[in-house]
Amino acid sequence: MKAILSGTTDDSNLQRFLKALETWHFGGELGLSHAQRTVFATDNSIYERLPKAVLFPREPEDLNRIMRAARETRTAIAARGGGTGTNGQSLSDSVIVDCSRYLNRILGIDPATRTAVVEPGVILDELNRAAAPHGLFFGPTVSTASRATLGGMAATDASGKGSRIFGRTSDHVLSMDVVLSDGSDWQAAPLDAEGFAAVCERDDLPGVLHRSLRDILDAETDEIARVFPIMNRGLTGYNLKEVRDDHGVFRLSKLLCGSEGTLALTKRLNLRLLKKKPLRALMVVAYDDAMAALSDVERLVAADPVAVEFIDDKILGLAQSDPVWADIEAVLSHSGKAKVGGLNFVEVQANDDTELESAIERLGAIFEKRPSSVLDERVVRDPHVISQLWSLREKCVGLLGRMDKSRQGTPFVEDAAVPPQNLGPFVKGFRDILDSHGLAYGMFGHADVGCVHVRPALDMRRPDDAAMIRKVSDAVAALAQSHGGLIWGEHGKGVRGEYVPMVFGARLYDALCRIKNVCDPHGILNPGKIANPNPKQALKAIDEVPFRGSRDAQIDSKMLGGFELSVRCNGNGQCFNRNFDDAMCPSYKATGDRSKSPKGRAALIREWLRLRSDIESGGIRANGARRLLPELEAALHESLSDCLGCKACASQCPVKVDIPAMRSRFWASYYQRHRRPLRHYLLGGLETLGPLMRLSPAFTNVLMHISGPLLSAMGLVDLPRVSTPKSARGAFRCHGANDRTVVLVEDTFLATFDGAVIDACQALLENLGYRVVRTAPLPNGKAQHVLGFKNAFEKTAGRRSAGLETLAKEGYPLIGIEPVVQAMESDEYGSQEAGKVAIVSIDRFLEGEILAGRIRRRTSQSDRTDLPLYLHCTEKASDPGSANRWQSIFAAFGLSVNPLATGCCGMAGTFGHEREHAEMSRKIYDLSWRQRIEEGNGPALVTGFSCRCQVKRFSGKRAQHPVELLAAKSSG
Repeated sequence: MKAILSGTTDDSNLQRFLKALETWHFGGELGLSHAQRTVFATDNSIYERLPKAVLFPREPEDLNRIMRAARETRTAIAARGGGTGTNGQSLSDSVIVDCSRYLNRILGIDPATRTAVVEPGVILDELNRAAAPHGLFFGPTVSTASRATLGGMAATDASGKGSRIFGRTSDHVLSMDVVLSDGSDWQAAPLDAEGFAAVCERDDLPGVLHRSLRDILDAETDEIARVFPIMNRGLTGYNLKEVRDDHGVFRLSKLLCGSEGTLALTKRLNLRLLKKKPLRALMVVAYDDAMAALSDVERLVAADPVAVEFIDDKILGLAQSDPVWADIEAVLSHSGKAKVGGLNFVEVQANDDTELESAIERLGAIFEKRPSSVLDERVVRDPHVISQLWSLREKCVGLLGRMDKSRQGTPFVEDAAVPPQNLGPFVKGFRDILDSHGLAYGMFGHADVGCVHVRPALDMRRPDDAAMIRKVSDAVAALAQSHGGLIWGEHGKGVRGEYVPMVFGARLYDALCRIKNVCDPHGILNPGKIANPNPKQALKAIDEVPFRGSRDAQIDSKMLGGFELSVRCNGNGQCFNRNFDDAMCPSYKATGDRSKSPKGRAALIREWLRLRSDIESGGIRANGARRLLPELEAALHESLSDCLGCKACASQCPVKVDIPAMRSRFWASYYQRHRRPLRHYLLGGLETLGPLMRLSPAFTNVLMHISGPLLSAMGLVDLPRVSTPKSARGAFRCHGANDRTVVLVEDTFLATFDGAVIDACQALLENLGYRVVRTAPLPNGKAQHVLGFKNAFEKTAGRRSAGLETLAKEGYPLIGIEPVVQAMESDEYGSQEAGKVAIVSIDRFLEGEILAGRIRRRTSQSDRTDLPLYLHCTEKASDPGSANRWQSIFAAFGLSVNPLATGCCGMAGTFGHEREHAEMSRKIYDLSWRQRIEEGNGPALVTGFSCRCQVKRFSGKRAQHPVELLAAKSSG
């Protein structure tokens, strides 16, 4: 298979490496462009290292080919999984090997033996979804499970929630197929004494490695026992303590797990799965102080729960602006006068009701004598609410990115761990360190195993803030060691390997270097991390590797206006999740290309701003920036063109990195210097043409058919037909109104292409006893905003503002139907008066009237069948309470609806009608919509106009807006 090459290079050593790859018949993809390398220059850490190339192996044997080429040319390589590392583990200024794009197959699950075989790029959540039908799961539960790969988890020996019971990744790795530095394969499987002795007799690299390990283990038994702490979150990475157990069984996987790709490349993992207990409950305990919550952990652990997780008041406050809050507010809102200072989430699991109630009783007994610091304790049994509470815990990292307007929670001392009995005094000392430097911070973590996550608020663009990395890290490393713990208790070492000699001591660090030298004699495997026997390749220092903030500081503040969120992106990678039923991010899910994710786009925007700033400054970097900018800008243009504008990132991203808003600003800038496509003018002016199109829908449709070749030449396909609404529209003033008068605010797209929905909404309201006045359709400027017609959009918004102001003066409820228009007004009209006029969505209005008793409930259900409800992805993102509202509305009509979990439908306004996006649009529809729509019986209720168009186009069915069904049901 011929490799796919993107970009070129003039680096002579890299050229030799690429030539060697070709010689070894590498069959994957190569990324050499500045844009692709920029996307892989960051992870979830404070660092930025621009690689020379990015490799995407297509088949496992490509890893052998990469290793042989690297060895021949002495080219350093670093394996990369989900890109969620917080310490720069997989960052490199040489060659990145991305295993997530193609090496992501689950090769088999054996329910009888409770095992799974996976490639390194398989995401944890995907393995668990595949194992769930068998009642199985993979034990370690990391908060980044939606995007963390099993290869990456093995590389850091990840653990996560419940590790007191379930342990670390290495505890569940039965064997590892790895590629050694000479390009050969080796299976790291358990060896008894006889098998171990046999391997030691070999003359090849495995034989040399096993003999070296035998000699080290025999010579350093006492030193290993002295240095390795006795705690759940013990030393990982070259784990000499557990390589050979008390029965003489040798497990090389214990050494490789946690080694961060410095000893070998992982090709395949054979994993142990666990039987999942079907029942669980969660006790939420609120305290008046964070320290009180941590001090109570030992008492809670005595009840033997699966997990005890802690969050502080800062995170609780930030959570209230997250979509998840709608589902958990009732549990976390304390009704007393005292402010909640910290929470402990205590989970128990069981096989049956009796076992579950017994576990809950054990917890309850602890609070028979409630400490004064405990404000409240509540037991949650609802599986959905429990999942949402854990979702909050998983979002803590991202939420701390919004802790301060100018500073954000910064990972560099975020996973220190100590024996649980020392947690209280350790945290007190930790807080004293941070307070002495005047730093704000939030805390959360795995309290039951003594691991606390802390992200001090820093602006890494400021030199004084960047200097805190050294000061705080050194102090916390010493503090953790004084309490019998470690500065790295969970997230691996990475650049923080600088502290390895201090923790391991001279003798054991020398042993680590000997192991590294045997496994990697040429220093090509992720050099500078954990151990380095070569003095010329010293361990990287925590403040030696370039900070991302230093590059961000090169961006001219005048250019940053409107693009600030690209800098706020903290790399948590939630947009890399592969759950097709989740809205964020459809273009990434369809392509697997990280440049087409919110994180990737934010990185490209930052680099675009930086290069433009360099050119504007005229400094020494200007010439290089002029050379790089055209290619980078073209790549950014392509990436943003493939954005569907669903706005999921604006709400589901914990830092709320709103890519569509920044895209609009980019188009406005870009098309000042480049020619616009002709169709932009057509689409941007479509709302203006609306009245003419609606004058004679039949004539317009004939004209559009005749103009088909012209529209096709403009790159437009499958355009919807103009509809023929039945009802006449009223004027702005409501003559003859009464106290049940409502104003139906029409939008131009719905009025032009799906007027039947407006008619149905009017009929429904009139059936319920309301007098309905329909406005003339008001343009909202959606297309103008999307395409970056900044001036035209502001004028349209101003006219709409004036119109809505006139309507609002009448004092009657203003009702809107289309979710995208509602989101548009709330998100993009902030500086316009229209943003201050209350237009209530039809579902909010109906629910409010039902609750107020102005709409009579039906006492009996006329149809007990759950009707499938598909919400617009923008609606789910901007208004997470809409599903519950529709359920309560239908219940009031004696009907039942089931809001289905779906991702984006793939239409997204005009995106699906653009020829270059038609195939991606279809692929996105196939991911989570097609099967449900085509296998469903009865009407499909779909709130979004774009979504209904997509259903018609690809499944040949007419989907209904919920108001259409309700209008029919209320007419009798």
